[in-house]
Parts: sequence; structure tokens; C-alpha cells
Amino acid sequence: MKILANDGISQSGIDLLEKAGFEIFNVKVAQNQLGNYINEHGIDAILVRSTTEINQELIEACPSIKLIGRGGVGMDNIDVQFAEDQGIHVINTPEASSNAVAELVFAHLFGMARFLHQSNREMPLEGDTRFNELKKMYANGIELRGKTIGIIGFGNIGQETAKIALGIGMKVIATDVVVQNATISLDFFNGQKINFNINTVPREDVFKDADFVSIHTPNIEGYLIDTNEISQMKTGVGIINTARGGVMNEVALINAIEEGKVLFAGLDVFEKEPNPEIQLLMNPELSLTPHIGAATEEAQEKIGIELANQIISLLKE
Repeated sequence: MKILANDGISQSGIDLLEKAGFEIFNVKVAQNQLGNYINEHGIDAILVRSTTEINQELIEACPSIKLIGRGGVGMDNIDVQFAEDQGIHVINTPEASSNAVAELVFAHLFGMARFLHQSNREMPLEGDTRFNELKKMYANGIELRGKTIGIIGFGNIGQETAKIALGIGMKVIATDVVVQNATISLDFFNGQKINFNINTVPREDVFKDADFVSIHTPNIEGYLIDTNEISQMKTGVGIINTARGGVMNEVALINAIEEGKVLFAGLDVFEKEPNPEIQLLMNPELSLTPHIGAATEEAQEKIGIELANQIISLLKE
């Protein structure tokens, strides 16, 4: 059987699949050429991340496809329901990248709390002429220990985010439409373990009590965070979105920053990827990354292995 890894797959995943007898095409095919490539090469399975779209039109045009794999959590770039209605397996890797995304949340948080996103721009340009002025400008940082992080969406990634927060001494509150409670286990280097039981609360409580809000939900109809939701948050709140760009109204966010309601925000995802609005790119109160939440060597290794094992289980005759 032939597998197209259109957005790449780790070498460990390739090795497992080839050992099981699969032929791997680890190439990047442009979206508008994808259907022709699949049909020309008789591709049985296609693996994607967030950039390749697998819609109904493509699925209908490629009858050889038996499996669609998403390296990561979100499946909004795949017409899952239509694919499954055609008897096609649709798989993803919900746990493999959780720690990577959670660590990026705190990369943004630590950076913004100490103005790294701004000082890293200014120091190379003016550090030699305005050192004392910049020192004074960035001398009012805040510490995360003792603060409250509100987590919206308490699945795998939300729980990994909570784990890091607890480890550095933060209070955690979380909300989720499905998860009512979760046990968060902190495993330490010397074999010790501490368990924390966290019960989720209504969204309004998160908005009201959190010093920082971190979003970990799939795409929904409309905005999860809009002007009304921001108005319920503390003045001076920090917001981090590593989920999907469409869950937050970016205009409302910019307005809230300009009004002083939101102190800063960290964005890894955008409504208009891969062309974020210039107002976001130029705003000094934003810490920005180009949708790299799951893009660590360790996460990609786990994703490749997990995809390979699922494919072997489902397709190996």
C-alpha cells in the first residue's frame, strides 16, 4: 500500500511503515495538484498536518483513498464526516503534541511577563544608545508564581498546560463543555509524583478570576472569545491562543489592548493564515509565532510513531 505524507512524517514513522511493507511518498504536493498526484500514484492513505486541506471534492475525486491521517489534534482541515460516510478511516494523534503546545503557551507567557517580545526587538537596534532608557522601560515585569491561569478547553493540551502551571506554583481554573474533572499528575525527576484533582467551572468564572487565559478548544461556529467575553475578564489580563485562529475575534482583541483591558496576548494561530492581519503583526503588545505549537522534534517523533502504529493496525492485511 502507498502512503503520501504530504506535510511530512518523522523518520521513525517512515521506518515503522516501511518495515510493515508500506511504500512512503514523503513529498509536498501543492493543494491544486493533490488530486491528480493521488490518482496518478494510486495513493491509499494521505497524512497531513494543518496546511493541507482534505475536503469533500478531493475525497470524491480520489476513490483509492482508504485512510486520512492528521498529525496533531485539530481536524478542521479535513471533511471528517464525509470521509467516514465513505468508509474511509480518519485518524489523528491527540496526545503526541500536547506537551509541545503547552510549553509554547509558557514560552509566550514568560516572554510577555518580562517584555522579551519587545526587548528582543529593541535591544539589537538601540541597546547601545538607549540601554538605561530600555532598562527602565522594561523594569515592570510580573511573576507567574501565585497568579491564576484560566484554561478554556481541558482536554489533553489543556491538562498539560495545567501541569506546567502547577509546577511553577500557579493556581489553575479550567472550563470545558465535556470534561467535568481531571487528575493532573506531576512526575518529578527523582520518581516522586503528586496528583492534583481539578474540577472544571463555568466559563464565566474563568473569565472573572483568571490573570491569564489560555485557549485550547477546536474551531466552533462564531467566536468563543469576543467583546462580551473580554469585558468579563480582569483588567490587565493576558490571553494566549494556541488553538485555532477562528475562536477569537482579533479585532476585539486589538481594541481591548488599545483600551487597556488586555495587557498582552500571545498568538500562535490566526484567523487569516497564512496572511495574518498587519494590525496584529505590528502591535507591540503581541507575542507572535507562526503556528508552531506542535513543531518540536520530540512531538513530531511521537506523531510519526503514533500515526504509523494506527495505520499498521487499520490497513495491514
